[in-house]
Amino acid sequence: MSIPGSESSANAQFLAMDDMHEIRHLRVRTTRRKFLRAGAMIGMAGALGLAVDSTIIEPDDPKLVQIEISLSRLPEAWDGIRIVQVSDFHYDEHFSVVPIRKAIDIVNGLKADFVALTGDFVTVPVFKKYLGGSKRAARFIEPCADLLAQVRARRGVLAILGNHDAASDPQRITEALQAKGITVLRNRSIPFEQGGKRLWLAGLDDVLERQSDLDLTLRLVPKTEPVVLLAHEPDVANAVSHYPVDLQLSGHSHGGQV
Repeated sequence: MSIPGSESSANAQFLAMDDMHEIRHLRVRTTRRKFLRAGAMIGMAGALGLAVDSTIIEPDDPKLVQIEISLSRLPEAWDGIRIVQVSDFHYDEHFSVVPIRKAIDIVNGLKADFVALTGDFVTVPVFKKYLGGSKRAARFIEPCADLLAQVRARRGVLAILGNHDAASDPQRITEALQAKGITVLRNRSIPFEQGGKRLWLAGLDDVLERQSDLDLTLRLVPKTEPVVLLAHEPDVANAVSHYPVDLQLSGHSHGGQV
């Protein structure tokens, strides 16, 4: 989601598998072009197109669509970086590994700088949540993490938790992912340096389960340096707009939000 006041724009075309998985390949550039506002409008149309298309794609046939996003605060040293986003796996006893294996092949072929996994690795059925069975859903994180361990990125694979993860056993899910070399961001940010310039990747803990803290997440980030925020629910965008965040990437809607 393009954050109001960040002077950023998303000419958003999305890369989607099906309504249970979202993948996006973003090429991020630094620019101050005059057509940025028009680009934001195109981005909204692109998001709508994904929401429609993702409901009719065959679940075993991932679809790749490119995105180019322009951020005026992005240093030249970071111009052209590639970020791939994958979200909402919802691994459970009914899960088929076929689409995610195909998706991993696609993701690895893109040779991204970063891969962002934006939550809901497991599924907590509504009736189990209210009957005290939420933690049992976390038993599926180990096979899910085994699959995601195959994801490759030049600079790092990062993850945040979704509402299903937070409602289950967030500590077990965090540890399982980190055991596979995946950096889990829970209300924290980490800097990456290139050409003497820094870019921050921040991860917000889940909003619906009331575990998010934007102040804590961004407290170490200098206001002059660019930030890409991973937040599972797109609903937090209004709150994020009051912070110096350049780009928010969200899942949850099973259609994608940039």
